[in-house]
Amino acid sequence: MKDIKLRPTLVTDLDLLFQIQLDHEANYLAAFTSQDSKNKEAYLAKYTRLLNDPTVNNQTIMAGTVIAGSIAKFVLEGHTEITYWIDKSFWGQGIATTALKDFLTIEAARPIVGRVAFDNIGSQKVLEKCGFIKIGSDKGFANARQMEIEEFIYRLDM
Repeated sequence: MKDIKLRPTLVTDLDLLFQIQLDHEANYLAAFTSQDSKNKEAYLAKYTRLLNDPTVNNQTIMAGTVIAGSIAKFVLEGHTEITYWIDKSFWGQGIATTALKDFLTIEAARPIVGRVAFDNIGSQKVLEKCGFIKIGSDKGFANARQMEIEEFIYRLDM
């Protein structure tokens, strides 16, 4: 496996991170994407704002010298949540698991929740390998699928 490192996300990372999240299959699996995920201006505005939000911890995942994805902690409706996105060309290499384990050593907020589409088996395995426990499920509108689907809720307490 490549040398995986995290570093704070820079505004200059956002162009490539935008391109990474355009992948159709990745969008389908992520399911709960923003309504305007194909709008570059909206993406850059949103993430530039989030980079300056002290409640958000945005990190870029580096595989050697290449950006492999992103990982972040954010607070939504009083709950601390985790999100990550791996470039499809890096899937199946353990990068998400390594990045999440490393992220959890620098992000102290607990409990922390991860939500994942019911059929996103890869992401479910990442959360489980990192100690998250499935605590329930919910239904929500998945923009990437234009329909309501079930999502599993995972939580890490320690």
